[in-house]
Amino acid sequence: MGKTGGRGDFEWVYTDQPHTSRRKEILAKYPQIKSLMGPDPQLKWVVSGMVLTQFLACFLVQDLSWKWIFFWAYAFGGCINHSLTLAIHDISHNVAFGNKLAKWNRWFAMWANLPIGLPYSAAFKKYHIDHHRYLGGDQLDVDIPTDFEGWFFCTPARKILWLFLQPLFYALRPLVVNPKPVGRLEIQNAMVQLVVDLIIYYLWGVKPIIYLIAGSILGMGLHPISGHFIAEHYMFLKGHETYSYYGALNLITFNVGYHMEHHDFPSIPGSKLPQVKEIAAEYYDSLPQHTSWSRVLWDFVFDDSIGPYSRIKREYKLSKQE
Repeated sequence: MGKTGGRGDFEWVYTDQPHTSRRKEILAKYPQIKSLMGPDPQLKWVVSGMVLTQFLACFLVQDLSWKWIFFWAYAFGGCINHSLTLAIHDISHNVAFGNKLAKWNRWFAMWANLPIGLPYSAAFKKYHIDHHRYLGGDQLDVDIPTDFEGWFFCTPARKILWLFLQPLFYALRPLVVNPKPVGRLEIQNAMVQLVVDLIIYYLWGVKPIIYLIAGSILGMGLHPISGHFIAEHYMFLKGHETYSYYGALNLITFNVGYHMEHHDFPSIPGSKLPQVKEIAAEYYDSLPQHTSWSRVLWDFVFDDSIGPYSRIKREYKLSKQE
């Protein structure tokens, strides 16, 4: 199975996350950054174009052989569906229609969810708030792998398997680490998704459904775009828990690579995060950053010092129910 990785536990720290203090310092020096906060008027059109493209693809793949279904699911549909999950990430911060129209953002996220094939957007919103508020929080931030993941997926072969199964772990981990009651929006999300899946099945058969769901699973698993999952918060340098990536893949991922900027200013749409870096360059240029998500995946697999345990964790002084 390969050589066992070196870490035996998470990196526990007893300091607050750095984003809160940096946000205050940057806003004090550059108050004009506040003007970047608010909705992105182009987001709804870009996302809608991607959703309609996938519906067109459903029509086009209905008569393909299975090998081509899975090829296009990985090479094309997986890229779009992964990008749509990152659009949902942006929408979860109410940047499609603004905070005053929060419900519109929730319903629009369900629209963006449709090509993914499985209900996702409502539950993601609920847990993503905790990820920002309690970054690295023990039993609060479900982005952190479980102890089992850190212990078991510690060799190159096992880490490759873990990367391939990432969609499964992201779906199941919240139920183990920080279970929350199912809400009305999640039920609505599931019902809307089921109705649309049934319509696609009625019109074009089972192959488009497999194309969509396989694209989501493959595109969020062992895929170049999935390097962002590791690049964002895995500790490649001791003491640094958030990293940015400024490469070309930001063009198809709603600038999720600008991750330090995003955690500093989550209410700024992804399309405007490059402006944050440009305005406050001295705060970001000197921080560690990644230059390739594919290289991130390679290093994660073959560097013994990096694995699922390579995350910073902290205790927050509150109960999980709060």
